[in-house]
Amino acid sequence: MFFFRRRKKDSEFYTFFKDVLGFTPRKITIYQTALIHRSKSVESIKGHRINNERLEYLGDALLGAIVAEYLYKKYPLQGEGFLTELRSKIVSRNNLNKVAHEIGLSELIQYNREQHGIFKSIEGDAFEALVGAIYLEKGFDFTKRTIMERVLNRHMDIETLEHQDWNYKSKLIDWGQKSKNKVTFEVVKIISPNKRNMNRKQYEVQTMVNNNPYETAIEFSIKAAEQLAAEKTYKKLAEMGEIAQSAN
Repeated sequence: MFFFRRRKKDSEFYTFFKDVLGFTPRKITIYQTALIHRSKSVESIKGHRINNERLEYLGDALLGAIVAEYLYKKYPLQGEGFLTELRSKIVSRNNLNKVAHEIGLSELIQYNREQHGIFKSIEGDAFEALVGAIYLEKGFDFTKRTIMERVLNRHMDIETLEHQDWNYKSKLIDWGQKSKNKVTFEVVKIISPNKRNMNRKQYEVQTMVNNNPYETAIEFSIKAAEQLAAEKTYKKLAEMGEIAQSAN
């Protein structure tokens, strides 16, 4: 499989691993696959689509475990709710997108650049896939050490994330309960797979306040769409004066 080398020089590939991650990869094919977005899927000789989705699945689980252990040790007096929310902030697509961009991973990803606008988490997905690839070659302990020491501790401010507003869905629902406004979320459209979004459905969700429609959002999961729609609605209500600016 030489599809990666046709797009990027070997020197760029190895420089990234040496300078950013601190090691030289051996099983090159795994890492090449981790950098192929589904919009640039390659078909194998046996007819299988080759992209980073399976590695993303693996990396997602591994990253969650790595961050969970780190937070468990860092905050020995905090409860489950605090740890769960902070972990969610750390591994959120928005945060992982920023980290991937900062370390230069974005420059190595293969994707259909004509469709870039419809893919909101290319960088974060590739980062998770990279975690999965490192694990397959190096094992869990090496992966945990590399990701924490070379990436998260250097390129992420955990203390800032600790105090950052994130769960707008919970904030909006809490506002609704306190102000006696009914807040609900409705799936208004399911967008079937096609040539633009490949093999995944998308969901358009709308926020309803007292049965009146507010903001909408489209994502690849209902929960993610709800969170984004809630954020847009919360900020709009704050601008309208319905929610105190100091609470935002």
